[in-house]
This record gives sequence, C-alpha cells and structure tokens, in this order.
Amino acid sequence: MNKVVVAGGGVLGTQIGLMCAYTGHDVTLWLRSESSVGRTTPKIERYRKSMLDDLAAAKALIGNPLGKLLYPKGLIKSWDGITAEAIDELVSQGEKNMTDNIHIELDMAKAVKGADIVIESMAENPEAKISVYEQMKDLLEPDTILVTNSSTLLPSMFAEHTGRPEKYLSLHFANTIWKNNTAEIMGHPGTNPEIYNKVVEFASEINMVPLQLHKEQPGYILNSMLVPLLTSAQTLWAKEVANPETIDLTWRLATGAPKGPFEILDIVGLETAYNINQMKPEAKDESSVTYKIGKLLKEKIDKGETGINAGKGFYDYNK
Repeated sequence: MNKVVVAGGGVLGTQIGLMCAYTGHDVTLWLRSESSVGRTTPKIERYRKSMLDDLAAAKALIGNPLGKLLYPKGLIKSWDGITAEAIDELVSQGEKNMTDNIHIELDMAKAVKGADIVIESMAENPEAKISVYEQMKDLLEPDTILVTNSSTLLPSMFAEHTGRPEKYLSLHFANTIWKNNTAEIMGHPGTNPEIYNKVVEFASEINMVPLQLHKEQPGYILNSMLVPLLTSAQTLWAKEVANPETIDLTWRLATGAPKGPFEILDIVGLETAYNINQMKPEAKDESSVTYKIGKLLKEKIDKGETGINAGKGFYDYNK
C-alpha cells in the first residue's frame, strides 16, 4: 500500500490523508473543484499543526503514570521506553512527511492512477457516493482496493456501483485519528476475504488499531453507540427541554466525560449530523421531532455555523 488516494477533503478526509503521509505513504487528495481546494488547504495546515503540537507536547508526559494513557497513539507506535529525543525525531520526520508526501489533484484520472488503495471520504449522501463510484470505476486499475469511510451507510448499498465489489469494503476512522486511532473494518457479503485482510494490514501500517467487524452493522461499533447519544441530546434541544450548554454540562458532570454531545457534534460537523438526520423516514413528517431537529440544524448551517472548522457551531471558537 504505497500510494494512497483519499477522495474528499473534509474533516476526516484531511486527517486520513495526513495520517497516511505521516506514516510514509504517498498520498493524493482528490477534490471536486478549485473551491474545494480553498476549503481544504486551511484544514490541512490546521490538522498538521495540531498533530505536530500534540506530538511535541507528549514529551511532558514522559515519567507521568498517566502518560501511557494520554499520549497520541497514532503518532507514537509504542510508549514503552520513549524519550524526548525520540519524540523530537518523530516531530522532525513527521513535519517532513506531512509536507512532502501529500498532494492535491482535481483530475480524477490522474489522482487514482497507480493507486494501491482509494479511501472514499465524501459526505454521508448515498447519491453523492454513487456518483463518485460511477465516475471512478473505469479509471481504477484492476488491483486497486476501494474502501469507504462512511460512518453510517453499509458497503452492500454501493458495492454494485463500484465495478469491483470483491475489492470493496468499509474502513471507518474516528475523529482526531492521531489520538483516537481506531479503524473499524467491515466487509459486505461479496468482499474477498484476502482483500479484507489486506485492509486490516493497511490499518496497522498507518498506526491504527484494526477493529474487525464480522458482519454489516449500520454505524459500525462506535456510531452504533454514539449516534443514539447525539440523537437523544438533539431531541432534548428540539423539544426545548434544555439548551445545548445545559445538556452538555449535565452529561459532563454526571458521567465524567470530557465533552458533551453538542461539543461532539461541533467536532463531527453539523452538515454530517444533518445528513444523517435527513436519512430517517420521519425527517419529512413536519409533526415529528426528527423534522424539527433537521430544521434547527439547517438554520445553523445556513448561517455558516457548521462546527469547529467554521469557527462556530453550537459554541463560538473565535473567542
């Protein structure tokens, strides 16, 4: 897996690309348009800085009993015996890799030429994903593996559109992947087991912990637990039971969690939350809470309040 192509430059697409570049892979980000470049380039710089800052900050954890729990696991393969000098070397090499190994391309044919693996990381919109697969399927080389980073949709929904169902499966990452280094791997009934195992190996190559699912599950493992939490919080908000700040405070105080559900939504991005909400059948029923959640999210999106990347979502990050 030497050449990696990431289709999409959103929150996770950018992070995936940087993580692959950090671990020495040649990475191309395929983007739809020049306007996408304008939105993605600042994200690349922001996440590259965050990764290097977190890596350098890990030196302060050396000798701390909690260090083995708090260090950025995607950036440091093993905490055992780590030294400040070794971290400095990782910072230097990481900065070089994340500068030299990542490229942006608008021409899909050029982007995917010679790719060992293509990671589709487009919006949670079935039609948009199908459109990309239909456009891509005749451009991919025979041995190229295609995976989706979809957080809620099943690979069997798209396999027939890829032109290579046996070489297609899901590879799902959590946000801030350099710290939360999980990679959920889920095939569909037509996925070749050998290809599945190659993706497991690839996940390890990029310093992720491969989490293997034995069958298709909407939301995988992580989002099967996370989405109900976020939906419950949005339901309380839509019903005007309490405001987002109070709901978050309740969750943090009662559970000891570092972030509340609306803080998590800001990280995930309100557009992603909106797309997931709108896929529910009841989203079209004006009398339903789901409809009201969609309406409230759309109001914030239309104001540009799409989350932490925009500087404002449920919270203002420009202060």
